[in-house]
Amino acid sequence: MMDWAALLLSLKLAVLTTLLLVPLAVLLARPLAWSRFAGKGLLEALVALPLVLPPTVLGYYLLTAFASHAPIGRAYAALTGRTLVFSFDGLLLASLIFNLPFAVQPIQRAFGGIPRAAREAAWCCGLSSWRTLWRVELPLAWPGLLSAIVLTFAHTLGEFGVVLMVGGNISEQTRTVAISIYDRMQAFDESGVAAMSALLVGISFSAIGAFHLLTRRIGHHEG
Repeated sequence: MMDWAALLLSLKLAVLTTLLLVPLAVLLARPLAWSRFAGKGLLEALVALPLVLPPTVLGYYLLTAFASHAPIGRAYAALTGRTLVFSFDGLLLASLIFNLPFAVQPIQRAFGGIPRAAREAAWCCGLSSWRTLWRVELPLAWPGLLSAIVLTFAHTLGEFGVVLMVGGNISEQTRTVAISIYDRMQAFDESGVAAMSALLVGISFSAIGAFHLLTRRIGHHEG
């Protein structure tokens, strides 16, 4: 039997994470690709850290930081009246953090592949830095943007460790489809596990397929 509530929650989390994180990733990836500054290597290492940390370790530190007695959790509760631990708010904030490299790194590589002459020509035409970003850099960096969108969306759907540590397993609030699959497996509901796993694979495969199809079409029109 399909856990539709968990699936809808996962899709909501994936969509919100993608919508919020990709613009932030653009703002972060651009200086990482173009600029040299003190601490750049450290910043890149921090961005990449979720790739190498075990999800339970990252989840533990996020859980500690989001706790009501911690500065971040206490400040959030004072501002909103809500807690971050075992809530969708905390789940979304954690999702933004553990997906950071999946959004930043493809965009950074795309920006890094843009010839400097293209930016300089835009400046010579009188475009400001922001107008250069919108009218020159982003159109040239679209493969990286699409990669960031697909990777962030797909990774959010499948994340388990961090989600369980920060959000727990609360029905219709923090129980994602990945956690629901684990629960069904623990209950030996193999048909439910098979159905939800197949649907998750189908969604992820469709997202990747749509990315490649769109990439080929845009490349064909540009050619």
